[in-house]
Amino acid sequence: MRVTVVGAGVVGTMHAWHAVERGHEVVQIEREAEARGASLRNFGQIWVSGRAVGEELDTALRARELWEEISGRVPALGFRANGSLTPVRGDLERAVAEAAVARPDAAVRGRELLTPDEARALNPALRGEFDAALYCERDAAVEPRTAQLALRAELLKHPNYTFLPGREVRDVVGEGAVRDDHGDVHTADAVVLCTGAWLGGLVRELTGPGLPVRRVRLQMMQTDPLGEQLPTSVADADSFRYYPAYASEALDELNAGRPQAEIAAAHRMQLLMVQRADGGLTIGDTHEYEHPFAFDTVEDPYEHLTRVVESLLGRPLPKVRRRWAGVYAQCTDPGRVVHRQQVRDGVWLVTGPGGRGMTCAPAIAEQTADELDW
Repeated sequence: MRVTVVGAGVVGTMHAWHAVERGHEVVQIEREAEARGASLRNFGQIWVSGRAVGEELDTALRARELWEEISGRVPALGFRANGSLTPVRGDLERAVAEAAVARPDAAVRGRELLTPDEARALNPALRGEFDAALYCERDAAVEPRTAQLALRAELLKHPNYTFLPGREVRDVVGEGAVRDDHGDVHTADAVVLCTGAWLGGLVRELTGPGLPVRRVRLQMMQTDPLGEQLPTSVADADSFRYYPAYASEALDELNAGRPQAEIAAAHRMQLLMVQRADGGLTIGDTHEYEHPFAFDTVEDPYEHLTRVVESLLGRPLPKVRRRWAGVYAQCTDPGRVVHRQQVRDGVWLVTGPGGRGMTCAPAIAEQTADELDW
């Protein structure tokens, strides 16, 4: 079987991976020299803790297994089963954490509520004041800027895999056939369009105006090396307000009794923080949904995040080395993990995982391969 994958972000590359693993001949086409979108501009988190019970959690747990399996063959992914800690302060935040631990799905996520001393035993870098910490053992991380490169380096060892960068697919010209902007036609038994946040052009022509996917913009930053290990990923209690897994009466009471800080609410913020392989910290993020997006980054969210991080670390943040904005595609139905649609004979569109893309990509691609009976 021949498969053409359009897009070299993490979702596209995982589709190529599964197709090659199942013995198919694969051509992967990328309009840039390398993917430069949300697949690189994220935390690299394999984030199980906040996923909604049901399909979303099941997908995240399966993806977590696949990331670990693949990393056994591709160590350069930088996979580490680091878990996460969410420190909480005050009775209202603690009640949300307690409700999360009491849920029937707590065990599969590896959730525990830890004392400050227990949390610091896992992550001594957390020297700030807090009353307890929600631990999620199943959370993990990879290196987002290099994971696709590492996967491709492994794929290129296979004689039935071809990577074609610097080509933009412009047309579907027949069953399983696409033409790129070099004029070359690529014919396959199946074409999978993994175009990320690129929802105009060919995607709009194929789907029409009713595609149930929206674009979301975020801001993030990365610091110089911390100078010590941050053994777990770290979130703050604002993540309770953002992720569906924490919905509860306790969360309603938190929202009513202690509203989110004004700047955090205005930018729909939460703190997520992961240490990179070089020791720097990736910190974010904001969420912007209204179009047109701003073309610049603004400082207030960064200042807020810096204050939150410093209060948890109990020390000044290292110098910020990079700031950036990114855009990802998200299903408008929050109950859907991804939008998968046959748009022409032999051609499927897979997009819209939102902030779940890095977490869920291996399982999303596996599901596509199963559905298409590769």
